[in-house]
Amino acid sequence: MAVSDIPAGLPPRLRAIVEEFRAADRAEKLELLLEYADRLPPLPERWRDNRAAMEQVHECATPVYATAESHEGRLIFHIDVPEESPTVRGYAAILREGLEGAAPEMVLAIPGDFFYAMGLQHVLSPQRLNGISYLLAYLKRLAARELAKRNM
Repeated sequence: MAVSDIPAGLPPRLRAIVEEFRAADRAEKLELLLEYADRLPPLPERWRDNRAAMEQVHECATPVYATAESHEGRLIFHIDVPEESPTVRGYAAILREGLEGAAPEMVLAIPGDFFYAMGLQHVLSPQRLNGISYLLAYLKRLAARELAKRNM
């Protein structure tokens, strides 16, 4: 994918975030990422004491946990990332916010490298970029499970 291309079919909220990052210069991209890190909401109480029921993103060096809830066919993701990991929190918040209310099919259609359109490869190491790919893969797995439940 060319850096200038925004993948077709992104959920509207994620598309808006991609466009926001695309418009930012290099320094602003890092600032934006940290702003998103601050916006990651805490886990709802029902999940705080039940991390064992959540997916752990094992590929991340940071302990990251995720789960999805479906409301009327739309997904809400809950992601837990320690506060001392602002980069990971940033992209967790981007995905959580960008995918909020998306249908499972929309989540499954997101290209694994969508973040290149944001220009994040200019400010993050390849290892960090892998982290957002791994987290997206886990969220897609959760979306596939929700879709399977619906089709049972």
